[in-house]
Amino acid sequence: MRKAELKPFFFEAGKRAVLLLHGFTGSSSDVRMLGRYLEKRGYTCLAPHYKGHGVPPEELIQTNPEDWWKDVVEAYNTLKEKGYEEIAVIGLSLGGVFSLKLGMQTPVKGIVTMCAPMTMRTTDKMLEGVLKYAGDYKRFEGKNDEQIEEEVEAIRKQGMPSLSELQQLIADVRGEISLIYAPTLVVQSKNDEVIDANSAHIIYNEVESLDKELIWFENSSHVITLDKEKNQLHEVIERFLEKLDWNV
Repeated sequence: MRKAELKPFFFEAGKRAVLLLHGFTGSSSDVRMLGRYLEKRGYTCLAPHYKGHGVPPEELIQTNPEDWWKDVVEAYNTLKEKGYEEIAVIGLSLGGVFSLKLGMQTPVKGIVTMCAPMTMRTTDKMLEGVLKYAGDYKRFEGKNDEQIEEEVEAIRKQGMPSLSELQQLIADVRGEISLIYAPTLVVQSKNDEVIDANSAHIIYNEVESLDKELIWFENSSHVITLDKEKNQLHEVIERFLEKLDWNV
């Protein structure tokens, strides 16, 4: 992975804006190909990083969902300040949860959730995801196996206190999902190894939008944006965006 892929991106194209939100322990690299695809089709795309993401894991474990949500709101406001009046929001995993939360609180043109959880595993299981991120990041830095093992074990011992807050965030969003009236596309992988795929049914059934769609992908895993059906995913999302009632 190139260093550039671990930085937020802002691809300015047309007047229709899309906010792209990555998942927990993810980065803008998870939505970069989608962003480039949409940019070529005239959409301005902004993908922020949440605090503690795309940086050493020792920083991640000191952050919490409130920090990350502030970054989402700041990115939305950046688009507004740049003059983009109509904004759709697309999120992967935790980014999908944040997309729903944003749709409850601000005017959005449409919402796309991709493999977004409505339930979360135990904090122990969630910590395993943090440790995997830690190992991957340290390999990316070029550290040797012994050093990686030692540093990851130190993170395991320290833990991540805010994981219970992450569980609560997801529960809170699920409890208020009926406040969603914007057009909504729910995307879910059938081979999702991270979340309960039934979350897709919960989102689809409980959003109040009259314009909603649930699409399953047969051969993809949790990070659907980087998997073998990414090209079909791009086309599905483009179709959804094209049918929204844009004024520009």
